[in-house]
Amino acid sequence: MPDPLFRHLPAQPDFPAQEHRILDLWRERSTFARLRAQNAGGPTWSFLDGPITANNPMGVHHAWGRTYKDLFQRFHAMLGEDQRWQNGFDCQG
Repeated sequence: MPDPLFRHLPAQPDFPAQEHRILDLWRERSTFARLRAQNAGGPTWSFLDGPITANNPMGVHHAWGRTYKDLFQRFHAMLGEDQRWQNGFDCQG
């Protein structure tokens, strides 16, 4: 019997474990450092995001906004644009 087109996925994936495996792989391969080196000297694109929240617990709407903002940075990195990669600032003291 031939190999299945898609491999079996668990009904309850262990997302934290998957994240740790991916982060370990990126560290092992110096993925972020290689991206920075690849885009160095390219057109500059800068995005400075404010803090998630200054005086209240984080809500789901904050996570949505952060996700979209992260997506923009990744998109511009794929375009070869050099970035500061400085996301957020401290306004709480």
